[in-house]
Amino acid sequence: MRFVRATSDFLLAGRPRPGFPLILDGSMEPAQPFHDFLLYRLLDKGKALNHKTWDAYGRRLWDFARFLQANRLTWNQPFTSVGQSVVHVYRDWQAHDLKLDTATVNDRLELVASMYRWAYASGLIDRLPFTSSDVTVHGIEHDLSHVTGSSKTVNRPSVMLDEWAKEPTFLVADQLKSARDEIRSASQRLLFDLMARVGLRCVEARTFPLSYVFDPTARKALTPGTFIDLRLDPRDMEIKFRKPRVVHVPYSLMEDMYAYTTYERNGLAGSSERKELILTTHGQSYSKDAAVKVFADLSARVRFRVRPLMLRHSYAIHTLLMLRSHPEIKLEPLMYVRDRLGHRSIQTTMIYLQQIERLLGAEALAMSDEFDRLYGMSKALSAAPL
Repeated sequence: MRFVRATSDFLLAGRPRPGFPLILDGSMEPAQPFHDFLLYRLLDKGKALNHKTWDAYGRRLWDFARFLQANRLTWNQPFTSVGQSVVHVYRDWQAHDLKLDTATVNDRLELVASMYRWAYASGLIDRLPFTSSDVTVHGIEHDLSHVTGSSKTVNRPSVMLDEWAKEPTFLVADQLKSARDEIRSASQRLLFDLMARVGLRCVEARTFPLSYVFDPTARKALTPGTFIDLRLDPRDMEIKFRKPRVVHVPYSLMEDMYAYTTYERNGLAGSSERKELILTTHGQSYSKDAAVKVFADLSARVRFRVRPLMLRHSYAIHTLLMLRSHPEIKLEPLMYVRDRLGHRSIQTTMIYLQQIERLLGAEALAMSDEFDRLYGMSKALSAAPL
């Protein structure tokens, strides 16, 4: 089983489709039903998807196809109960044997479930290998990002894992400091800071635009020790849900990013052709795999786990703690963190609040003080009305 991307020789409806994901069997023929489903999902369904999405969908489905091949299973393997289907076996292998992140497992399962629903509707199978249930999602927001209080009901495959069955893991302030101090590369340090100090997702940090960076000392209206309002636009970078939002970048971090562009980035080969701020030593933008490796290597050096999502979790939990311990800062903690993280629903942000509630009072206060000493957030938030 191989995964390749098509060249311009691959035609559909008379048009070349370069970059289309191809899952090939041992005879180097398109593996079915995976190939036909990708044609339907990526080209025939009607919703335009960019080529990066093509690659992600192809790789997720390829992972399932490889699992079946390695275990001598077929996609339409007979089963006596849905709990014994190959989809459930695949889920448990990822969650229990590989111990993958819940969100990663669900991303793959969602696409696999979609393939089976397509196959059922197409008459390729006579029953689904999973059951489904209606789930009501509350706190739906409209385009202006305000909670309306409305809700919607979605049909969710029972094979999916509970996204928050596992508490969000985060680093305490001492761990954040130790990990950051261990990073020698300026580009990798900026990746770390954009997630840990601004709350960006990994893909947002990797695609953060060079055009957003400026010399803060040249703007008299800005004061050292404060935050800089920065509007993230999906036309400039990759943002989940393609939803613009305003984040608060520390003045000192903007200084660091400007220094990086001046003293290091400009000297990299091909850097003038890249719109991303942060580049590798070879002048390339960071891929997802490259970023994962950076933090896996960092984990080995500091001897505790450091992952991109943990840095975002750390920002959320520490910021909530800090705001709750400083009532003089006239901000509603939950709403503030929700808006900075770009969550669609306040329900998602509340997961962090529930994590905080599990901490003892003295422990929570100590964590808040440590984080504030590390980054000086309370002073920055108090300095100007936000």
